[in-house]
Amino acid sequence: MSRNDLAIVVVDDMPLACEATCLLLESIDYLNVRTAYSASQALALLIERPADVVLTDWNMPEMDGLELTRRIRQVDEDANHYTSIIMVTATDNLESMLLAFQHGIDDYMTKPLRKQELAARLHAAGRIAGLQNRLIDTAQTLDAHNKQLQELATTDPLTGLGNRRYLQTHLDAILAETMARGGVACLALIDLDHFKVINDTHGHGVGDEVLVAAARRLHRAARPTDIVARIGGEEFAVIMHYPKMNRCHTEAFERILHDIGQHPIKTTAGDIFLTASAGVCDYVSGGALPTPEALINCADIKLYQAKAQGRNRVVF
Repeated sequence: MSRNDLAIVVVDDMPLACEATCLLLESIDYLNVRTAYSASQALALLIERPADVVLTDWNMPEMDGLELTRRIRQVDEDANHYTSIIMVTATDNLESMLLAFQHGIDDYMTKPLRKQELAARLHAAGRIAGLQNRLIDTAQTLDAHNKQLQELATTDPLTGLGNRRYLQTHLDAILAETMARGGVACLALIDLDHFKVINDTHGHGVGDEVLVAAARRLHRAARPTDIVARIGGEEFAVIMHYPKMNRCHTEAFERILHDIGQHPIKTTAGDIFLTASAGVCDYVSGGALPTPEALINCADIKLYQAKAQGRNRVVF
């Protein structure tokens, strides 16, 4: 970081002392300098625009340099930024120096300020701020990438719905919530009827169009609080939680199937009529808590029964 780029805030309640420091900085080519005649004014400047280095006097009437350091660290935390703090004081003893460092400063200088020493200290402070802020930027970038990877790991790329991992994670949480707070958790596995025929007749591209359209209809038919996922092929899942009920609403799942098959799906191969079958199992609070896998297996058995009974129906 060049001297012209280093952003400095000088804090001193004595205007003449503040001006003298600014002239000294100018003489060693530090030009990006703002001044504050109180700690509160310095904080306002930092909130308005972060600085790389703060040169602050220790003894100030409104708020001393130690308290200002603590407040700067709070501002930095809120802004995901790091400011190097150099404490300036007329007190030259080890006890004061140790106290200042314990309060979070980065460096310590005694008055009167000397040009060459100030240039060296500012160079080091600028490096500290630069390194810390690059670390912060790197951590934020990694965090964003990790969140993106997590989202990709739990999202079905074709439909945008959650995938099987997403389903299992949320089912585990909803079962635990139901056990702790009461109510009923309902899991439905929904399978598109005769989907293989669509793929065999029109190709997988048209099959994908049907899957995307069915996913949209399923998502619209579910409540905003419901968990909707595509767990493989033409199979979907819906989790519903009723905190004040002791049974699943059969009408809710029948309405979902009705909405899926109510109108033909428009595809590049023309209109395709579609129906779906569903198997539903539930967990009522007070009973033995099933594992997510056990509830999924139960719903899968019910789905098989719905298929065996002629499809286009819900079996509980």
